[in-house]
Amino acid sequence: MSASAATEHSAVAPAPEAVFQALGDSTRLRCLALIVTHGELCVCELVHALELSQPKISRHLKLLREAGLVADRRERIWVHYRLADTLAPWTRTTLDAVVAEHADSPPFADDARRLAHMPDRPDGRCSN
Repeated sequence: MSASAATEHSAVAPAPEAVFQALGDSTRLRCLALIVTHGELCVCELVHALELSQPKISRHLKLLREAGLVADRRERIWVHYRLADTLAPWTRTTLDAVVAEHADSPPFADDARRLAHMPDRPDGRCSN
């Protein structure tokens, strides 16, 4: 696998139980909300936005990947996350609805504001 290769955990859509279990944790839900909104984010962008440690964010992203909700892409030393291509339409609809309903509420609005003001994001991307 090349340094910039993308990975999908599974070729099948995640089971409803896995989706709702992942959504039941606020850190994972906050990460997903930002990923839904921005399409793809680097781990360091999520660390900055959520104001949590890199190991904690990475642990939650690993659980999201194992649940089949996100896929990752390595670019040199950085790992970028996006929604998995295998999501069932109902899953994407659910995530979009949650994000739309809560985008202006804490902590989601606070996370979005911090990400928007993250220094050193040329062209809106992480450069750390």
